[in-house]
Amino acid sequence: MKNKFILILALLTSLTACAEPRFVEGKQYDVVADTQTTTPEVKEFFSFYCPHCYQFEPFMQNVEHKLPEGTAFKKMHVDFMRSAPPEIQELLTRAYVVANSQQQGDKIAMAIFNHIHRNHAVFNDAADIRQLMLINDLDAKVYDQALQSAQVTAAVKQMKNEQNDLAARRVLTGVPMLLVNGKYRINLGELDAHNIEQELQDLIAFLLEK
Repeated sequence: MKNKFILILALLTSLTACAEPRFVEGKQYDVVADTQTTTPEVKEFFSFYCPHCYQFEPFMQNVEHKLPEGTAFKKMHVDFMRSAPPEIQELLTRAYVVANSQQQGDKIAMAIFNHIHRNHAVFNDAADIRQLMLINDLDAKVYDQALQSAQVTAAVKQMKNEQNDLAARRVLTGVPMLLVNGKYRINLGELDAHNIEQELQDLIAFLLEK
């Protein structure tokens, strides 16, 4: 009788463990807003000067391309890193926005990351950034015309405004940071480091359905 009771208890414990949700609020993600966006989206706040963002970039590019159909993905470059002047960081934001508008966002992002973290090179001014863009096949005329355009200026201003708002609300405290539907912040440190890409895909899909 005692052995039967132990067997039943073990079975119940096993069933309870199986019923526990895989992703839990306050652990793998936090709710950081009362409402969510009307359309599905994922935003990645990052900096080209952040070594963790550099390591994270290949995984994030794969995750981006496997998002559910109809989900917008937006990379939001921040300018609060101490390793470079804010002016250079803002110029890199502009360069990335131009590249992204030409469907070259992933390529240029990796080129900038590699320039800083693999080659340990420095951007001293706008000319240095422009040179890297042209080396990576951005058309010089298109780049020069777009860099100070109203469309690019508006996109850069939006990134800055969102950065300031989230920082003021203590939502954005470091990078990389992922925000799903404007409401759910993913806690990357709580994910399985050995299976980070799949964990991200599954968690993002879970949050998009909430």
